[in-house]
Amino acid sequence: MTKSELRSRAKHKINNEETTAKSDKDDKLPPHWKLDLYAKLIGIGVLVLTVSAIAFFRYQQHLREIIITPLDSPEIIQDNSSLPGVNPDRFWGTYRPQAYFGIKSRSKYSPVFGLMWMTELTGQMPPPLRHWCDQGDRLEGYIWQMHDGKNFGIQQLQERTYTIKTEFLKRSGGDHGGDWSARIHFTPKNPQEQVVVSTFFYAALDEDYGKLEPILVKGKLNSVHGWHQDVGNFHLILTNAESSQQKSNYLVSHAKQLAQLKDVLMSNLKVDAWDSARTQAFFKLTGRRVPNDAPGPNFIVKQVTAQLPFTMEVIFQSGSVLDRPNELSGNVFSSLLEERTKEFNDKFETLFKLKEKGYPQEAVTFAQAVVSNMLGSIGYFYGSSLVQSVYNKEPLNYWEAPLYTGVPSRPFFPRGFLWDEGFHNLLISSWDEDISKDIIGHWMDLMNIEGWIPREQILGSEARAKVPSEFVVQRNTNANPPTFFLPLKYLIRNMIERGLPQDKDYLSALFPRLKTWFNYYNTTQIGRQPFTYRWHGRDPSNIKQLNPLTLTSGLDDYPRASHPTEDERHLDLRCWIAFAAQVMSDIAKVLGQDWQEYDATFRLLSDNRLLDQLHWSEKGKQYSDYGLHTEKIKLEKPKPPANIKNSQRQFDQDKIRVVLSPPSYQFVDAYGYVSLFPFLLKLIDPSSAKLETILQDITNPEKLWTNYGLRSLSRRSKFYDRFNTEHDPPYWRGTIWININYMCLSALHHYRSVEGRFKELAGTVYSNLRNNLVNNIIKEYQRTGYIWENYSDKTGEGKGSHPFTGWSALVVLMMAEKY
Repeated sequence: MTKSELRSRAKHKINNEETTAKSDKDDKLPPHWKLDLYAKLIGIGVLVLTVSAIAFFRYQQHLREIIITPLDSPEIIQDNSSLPGVNPDRFWGTYRPQAYFGIKSRSKYSPVFGLMWMTELTGQMPPPLRHWCDQGDRLEGYIWQMHDGKNFGIQQLQERTYTIKTEFLKRSGGDHGGDWSARIHFTPKNPQEQVVVSTFFYAALDEDYGKLEPILVKGKLNSVHGWHQDVGNFHLILTNAESSQQKSNYLVSHAKQLAQLKDVLMSNLKVDAWDSARTQAFFKLTGRRVPNDAPGPNFIVKQVTAQLPFTMEVIFQSGSVLDRPNELSGNVFSSLLEERTKEFNDKFETLFKLKEKGYPQEAVTFAQAVVSNMLGSIGYFYGSSLVQSVYNKEPLNYWEAPLYTGVPSRPFFPRGFLWDEGFHNLLISSWDEDISKDIIGHWMDLMNIEGWIPREQILGSEARAKVPSEFVVQRNTNANPPTFFLPLKYLIRNMIERGLPQDKDYLSALFPRLKTWFNYYNTTQIGRQPFTYRWHGRDPSNIKQLNPLTLTSGLDDYPRASHPTEDERHLDLRCWIAFAAQVMSDIAKVLGQDWQEYDATFRLLSDNRLLDQLHWSEKGKQYSDYGLHTEKIKLEKPKPPANIKNSQRQFDQDKIRVVLSPPSYQFVDAYGYVSLFPFLLKLIDPSSAKLETILQDITNPEKLWTNYGLRSLSRRSKFYDRFNTEHDPPYWRGTIWININYMCLSALHHYRSVEGRFKELAGTVYSNLRNNLVNNIIKEYQRTGYIWENYSDKTGEGKGSHPFTGWSALVVLMMAEKY
């Protein structure tokens, strides 16, 4: 045996002896010491597990609460606490767009005022009661003829046999936005015909925030005293109506929610005799009916039933106006209204120059009504959205917040929509930049810590009551086109020209939120392949849709890849991000901030070679989405189970999608609005041959061109005019949409103004398209009394929701050629 082996064995023996000795020593430890040692080890283990569990729980709680955590940045709008001293000229307004005529203040739980009416003596029992705008009411038209967004508004509503004219007027003073008055005229269309109308003007509180007290004189409601923490004391005077024959009644009651006002009123009507012979019946209110369990009245109504014509006035007087020169009624009201009307007419012509452009007075009156209805449809909402993230099993309430915003359609969409509002403010900012800045600030203040803004704002009981339950919950994975960068580009241009400190202050407050918003898009909506982007929210498991919806894009049923995957590339989203990066660079330069990164992003995403590589379909000769796609699909009834008898074979099931040919990764050659986005956002080089291709394609009647505007999807597409489910008619599959047509005119105006090979062609297309759009929208307004959500590509007839003076109101900017 070698020395090394002997040393190794000796070392091994020593180690064994040490281990044995240590073991013997341990065995000699007292039993209670062993227990203490084990207890300590177990305690340490439990402590580690407990701390880990707490940390895990807190992290999971953190993930769940991210979605409802506001962005840690100073708010842009400082009146979020509803302090009335801020923006007193916009404190009171017609901020209830869902009502035919409704007034409220910009405070959290403002008292509300409004009008209901019904036509008596028609034989219908009970007669239909008008309150919220409803297409089912079948009014022959209603629109604000004049409204400046601040001081006054004149609206006309057309019933079948009579016309209603509402006039709203404000006068500043005091600490709570001053006084306001409303004058309401009811005029028969045929003076020889007897028309009797019951009108109900009311004051109501949002639940029990404040107090209302009726003032009765000889058993008739004369006025209402009220108090609210943000409005102070106020007095509502309900004057006697001017009419040849009338009856007056009232209701003092309680409504648990503002959404229940109509129901409470209807439940407190009873039949009475209109004439002494008791041959004609009408409905009258029943007086004081406050439930025993209610803390007091919060809903007070004055009813006037009269034979037309008649006029009524209501006068709101703020308790904080101490130097009131006179009552805002009668001749004082008429004189000030005439003054406001002249100011409106002068400002309108100065801004839009339609008379100067040669438009007849009829067209000017139309344009004034369109702008006015956009401004008169601005609402003020307060409440919380219902939101959900992947970390929340159930929806959560967003934080309570205010929102001052335009709405797309008073009867159908009387709430805020993120993608619509950017287009709205192209027009609003042209009329009044301060209103637009106020709106944008309110929207940006709704941003959470992720940079996400719920794309549909359903705040308060009145707004919630108008929305189907499946559309209420908003999900933070889902973005919407960042269209606020459209008006911001216009506003920044004007701010640079003015160079005023207050403009720079506004941009400085806005910029941190815009940075977070931009980063949200540029991280959460990116595609798998570098420099690509993808809309979230498409449902690959929905077997009832021919092509899964892309609601987040704003283009709903526009055909995308037939089988949604994470490998999709969405052309329009990429272009929106490029445009946003350009505007962010402009703002950063104005503020002296780092702008190079935004500029580099814009240059990268607008690089035509890279754009062509990712989105140009050589087969279709067009810009396209890319994804897992097949056009060989159809909807058909599923085959009934074999055990169903012949007589039962027509079993009730919706059609489902049947794939006739397997999908493959390819360009989606559905030519339409999405294909135009590099052109619409002016990303194509003016000398590019692809620009010429686009100009030729949009003027091709077999593709997008019509005599009424550009259709949304080519007639050659397999999806053109096809239902997306058995019950859902085509939406963005051929109809003409005014927002995208406005973007097209803006692009054509750009390419006809810059040097390039196709400057003259762009100018010709511009003139023809503009004439087609303007002429058709005016024609349809004159024919129907409405501006429409979209227009038929076959006949030019208005379709969808009406009145729709959301982005369809951009027709005024087309007329004025303001882009």
